[in-house]
Amino acid sequence: MATELHVSKSGSDRADGSADAPFLTINHAAAVAMPGDTVIVHEGVYREWVRPQRAGLSETRRITYTAARGERVAIKGSEVVTDWEPVGEGAWKVSVPNALFGEFNPFNEEVIGDWALYPTQDSPHRHLGDVYVNGASLYEADVLDDVLHPTARDTTVDGWSGVAVTRPEAGSTGRFWFAEVGDDETVVWANFGEVDPNSELTEINVRRSVFSPVEHHMDYITVRGFELAQSASPWAPPTADQPGLIGPNWAKGWVIEDNEIHDAKCVGISLGKEGSTGHHFFTERGDKPGYLYQIETVFQAIRIGWDRESIGSHIVRRNHIFDCGQAGVVGHMGCAFSTISDNHIERIALKREFFGHEIGGIKFHAALDTVIEHNRINDCTLGVWLDWQTQGTRMSRNVLYRNTRDVFIEVSHGPHLIDHNIFGSAAALEVVSQGGAYINNLIAGAVRLEPVMERPTPYHVPHSTQVAGFAAITGGDDRFIANIFLAGSLEDAYTPGTSQFEQASFGTSGYDAMDPSWEVFMAAIDLEASDHERYHGIARPVQIERNVYAARAQAYRHETDPIALDGDSMLGFAIEENGDEVYLKLELPAGFAASRQAVISGPDLRPAYYPSADFENPDGSTVVLDTDLIGTHKTGVNDNPAGPLAGLTEGVQQHRIW
Repeated sequence: MATELHVSKSGSDRADGSADAPFLTINHAAAVAMPGDTVIVHEGVYREWVRPQRAGLSETRRITYTAARGERVAIKGSEVVTDWEPVGEGAWKVSVPNALFGEFNPFNEEVIGDWALYPTQDSPHRHLGDVYVNGASLYEADVLDDVLHPTARDTTVDGWSGVAVTRPEAGSTGRFWFAEVGDDETVVWANFGEVDPNSELTEINVRRSVFSPVEHHMDYITVRGFELAQSASPWAPPTADQPGLIGPNWAKGWVIEDNEIHDAKCVGISLGKEGSTGHHFFTERGDKPGYLYQIETVFQAIRIGWDRESIGSHIVRRNHIFDCGQAGVVGHMGCAFSTISDNHIERIALKREFFGHEIGGIKFHAALDTVIEHNRINDCTLGVWLDWQTQGTRMSRNVLYRNTRDVFIEVSHGPHLIDHNIFGSAAALEVVSQGGAYINNLIAGAVRLEPVMERPTPYHVPHSTQVAGFAAITGGDDRFIANIFLAGSLEDAYTPGTSQFEQASFGTSGYDAMDPSWEVFMAAIDLEASDHERYHGIARPVQIERNVYAARAQAYRHETDPIALDGDSMLGFAIEENGDEVYLKLELPAGFAASRQAVISGPDLRPAYYPSADFENPDGSTVVLDTDLIGTHKTGVNDNPAGPLAGLTEGVQQHRIW
């Protein structure tokens, strides 16, 4: 019989957990909770790492952890620190006994691992520790003198994104800390400017995670309605254990919903890989490429039971995820068959204290049959990065803007479906893959294309984790139908003179070298050549039809029925916020009405070349793209405009999009 267990700051772990005699800690409730039970946590700040000790048994026999209705409940990976001593020029010092940290002292752990990058080889490494004053995190200083005698920071270039970064002067919005770890205590210096840390809420993080089991297969757990904050979560590439502030740790069927998740040192939510299949071997061993170690992790994961029946199928919805150093949501393989929907993800990796090739509002590898739907993602270093084995993945009805880069799809073979989104940043879409279908999007920035021949990656049996084969990224094999393209300035998207700048353009003209049909592709094959050699130098065909090009964006030279609109500006394009509401402002010239057409479905799209797989729903049924960005149902008749909104018309207009 299902039971309600209550937790309160006025409770006792010797109580029975009833409403009248609640427990004191969430972890004690986790030790007692059985499948079907609900743990109700009441008002207050709980400073603990909740480690679920028992799994639910099914969708109907979950273990649910929820904040009490109408009550504010925070679970933090930090502790309050007092007794700061002034040491001059806004600087303060405190000694913290190492017993506070136990076996894991984040001030002694570096942000390092596979594909973690620093501006130069000699750059000081950052640590997992962090200092917060009134909820805002400070910056780690290079040396103690930067805390004791603060000066303005010099502008440097982020070596990963090419963006100029100025770390603020100590005493301003960004303030600095430095730590030294001894045998018995850790000494922390921090410059708080005009703030007295003993008069304000001053905290340091001490726990790796806030809500995550230490054992695998803690399935069917729901976490709802909490503030989850201030963890010392480590760097989480796809070739390592991937712990986050919260996550299932290699399990099935979690629901993470209606939470406020912020200030993870690296990762907010992790749906990712566990450690036994490899942990930073590229960094630790240095004997072969990390790319090969990543391939090995896929087969190792299959051997320990990576399949639809055992792993993934998580739901992450209606969360506000912000101020995380690496990723808002991360996952390799453990994210498969999941749904990420209705979240607001912002300010991810903006401090730029460290860099790397695993950064994004959402960063997934092997997101098989995963749906990323109706999320708002803004002010991130990279909005969504889908890397390796993006197969059966659908990214639909999302709004991305003010990101350094919006969407990056890397070394995947499809089929992946990108429909009814707004990509509003200067660098809007990067296709370093093949096998994608891009339908009814508004793409307001640059499109960058890049083949990758030296890194063949796996593709799968449809709707399965079983590997079907490997292929390099030859380019092409993409589908663009009924999108709206705008053109801005390439200099706003990429640094002139870089390879990224050279690979980018506006619209679909980057595909001009690709064949326009399957028939042309087959006719180009030299049947007298041997095996693979007959395909060398032959572009895989593309399917590009009925797109709208405005503000100087250029069409693919073989496109079927393109619509070019007059004008050489961004046509009044803007995405503006009014509180929690977001609006699209746009002007579409005369001629846009000609873009009206029928609803597109899976059979309208040529199958993905390498996997020989159709575009369909995760359950194998026919996919029909009949719902626009804001949820409006589209009819099957020829009365639907190009772009993500059924209500788009000619002329100046404004639409609420969030």
